[in-house]
Amino acid sequence: MRPPTSLEKEFLKKWIMGLQLCSSSKKEMSFLERKKAIKLSADVAMASARNATTRWSRALISNASKDDSNKGLVECILGPESESLKRTSMSLVLCNKRNRSKKILRKSCSIRRARKTSSQMVMASSIARRLVKKRTQVLKSLVPGGGSMSEFSLIEETLDYILSLRAQVDVMRHLANATELLNRK
Repeated sequence: MRPPTSLEKEFLKKWIMGLQLCSSSKKEMSFLERKKAIKLSADVAMASARNATTRWSRALISNASKDDSNKGLVECILGPESESLKRTSMSLVLCNKRNRSKKILRKSCSIRRARKTSSQMVMASSIARRLVKKRTQVLKSLVPGGGSMSEFSLIEETLDYILSLRAQVDVMRHLANATELLNRK
C-alpha cells in the first residue's frame, strides 16, 4: 500500500470536518439527506484541498455556496479564507454566463450556415470534427465549470479533476476498509 499524498491528507482532514458538522447539525437524517451531505462535504473538501486554484474547484465552491442551507458547511470546510474563495468563485460564474451567451449566439449562426452546406460536406474530416465536437460537449458537461473553457484548458482541467477524483476515491476506499476492519473486531 502506498503512502497517502498531501492532497489525500488534506482532503481527508477537511472531509471528516464536513461530515462531523453535518452529523452534529442533524441527528435524524434520511438516506437521501445523508447521501447529499456526504457528496457535498466531499466536493467542498476536494475543492478546498486544491485551494480553489483550478476552475473546476472554484465551480464546485460556487455551486455549493448558492444554497443557503450549505453556507455554514462551506464556510467551516474552507476556513478563514472562505469569503475570498467564494467571492472569486462567484465572479467566475458571472463571467462564464456572459461567455456562454456569446457562444450560444455564435452556435445559432453557425448552425444556419452548416444546414446550407451540410449536403456538400460529407467527408471524413467533417464527420470526425463533429464527433470531436460532441465529445468535447460531453466532457464540458462532466467537468464542473467546463462549459466556459477552451479545448486546451478543458483537457488540462479534466486531467486535474480526474487526479483529484482518484485521490478522493482512494481516501474513501481506505476509510471504508478501515471501518470494515474495526467492525470485524
